[in-house]
Amino acid sequence: MSERPFKSLRALTKQRRSDPPKIPPTTSPQGGGGRSSMPTPVTRGSMIDSAVYVGGDRVDSPSTLADTYRSLHEHADAMAWIGLYQPNQHELASLAEEFGLHELAVEDAILAHQRPKIERYDDTLFVVLRAAWYVDETEDIDFGELHLFVGPDFVLTVRHGAQPDLSPVRRRMESNPDLLRLGPEAVLYAILDRVVDGYAPVVAGLANDIDEIETEMFRGDTQVSRRIYELSREVVEFQRATRPLLGVVRSLAAGFSKYRTDEELQRYLRDVEDHVIGTVEQIDEFRNLLRDILTVNATLVAQQQNEEMKALSELSVQQNDEVKKISGWAAILFAPTLVGTVYGMNFDFMPELQWRYGYFMALGLMLTVNVVLYILFRRRNWI
Repeated sequence: MSERPFKSLRALTKQRRSDPPKIPPTTSPQGGGGRSSMPTPVTRGSMIDSAVYVGGDRVDSPSTLADTYRSLHEHADAMAWIGLYQPNQHELASLAEEFGLHELAVEDAILAHQRPKIERYDDTLFVVLRAAWYVDETEDIDFGELHLFVGPDFVLTVRHGAQPDLSPVRRRMESNPDLLRLGPEAVLYAILDRVVDGYAPVVAGLANDIDEIETEMFRGDTQVSRRIYELSREVVEFQRATRPLLGVVRSLAAGFSKYRTDEELQRYLRDVEDHVIGTVEQIDEFRNLLRDILTVNATLVAQQQNEEMKALSELSVQQNDEVKKISGWAAILFAPTLVGTVYGMNFDFMPELQWRYGYFMALGLMLTVNVVLYILFRRRNWI
């Protein structure tokens, strides 16, 4: 990226307006070249809106790219602002041929999935922004990608995704001709401001989600760990969309200051920078807070598991005590049963059966065995 975001765009515009029309070549887009006057006709296609402005006022609303090119050449000191939604390669090739867009920037605009950045190709800036919005129904963050080509007398916006909607930006600028009169730099500022303002509801949604997670965590919700992980991923993705933007805005601010762009516009851009800094700081706080919440949750889960293990251990000990008691009493009851069973067998020759005191001996034996077993089990806490 060049260290010079802008260089005398107004002077370059006047120089181009004085160039005589030429018949354009029909080759693929090449970077850094000048703009031809009669490009290959292109239908409306993915063009959302197109307008030509002179002195901050809309003077034409072309319905096709070819009409836009023609109108731009017909008006002196004019600026074209073209909005496209997921254009195809043919449309971008036409734009590259007309405005001299660099092939690397065009390739990025086709492929999308770029990080926020700013690159300079001769007198054209290529800026990538990532918009974000909070979906209340699913409590998720959705992202959209916006590519901007900003030249001496044109602004091209290539949108990938449902957001951001730039129609409010255009209405705002058209209702403020003094700001729009400042040219492509003013449009770039307004789009940046729109994207950055869209971060505020996302930050509020994330803050609300974190509050809910803290409440659920102390309630012992078993699904809170999963939600913490999912929210952490969303915060990381949001951080990837916002942190690089800080470098983009600072680079633009340095260029505005160096080349003495309108003072009011510089103040506006500094305000955008302040908002980006605030957003980045809040996201950093969210990451740290979620890290702490995850640690506390892990501690609570471990504590809960220890309590469950303790309860299981106590239950196991209690069950063992019950088994001991059952076993002890079973042994005590088994002793007289055994004696009675032995002497209940039908044998003709059992000396004790003929003994006068055999009956009392059997009862005494039963009682003695029971008493001995009871004392033994009692000492061992089995009963």
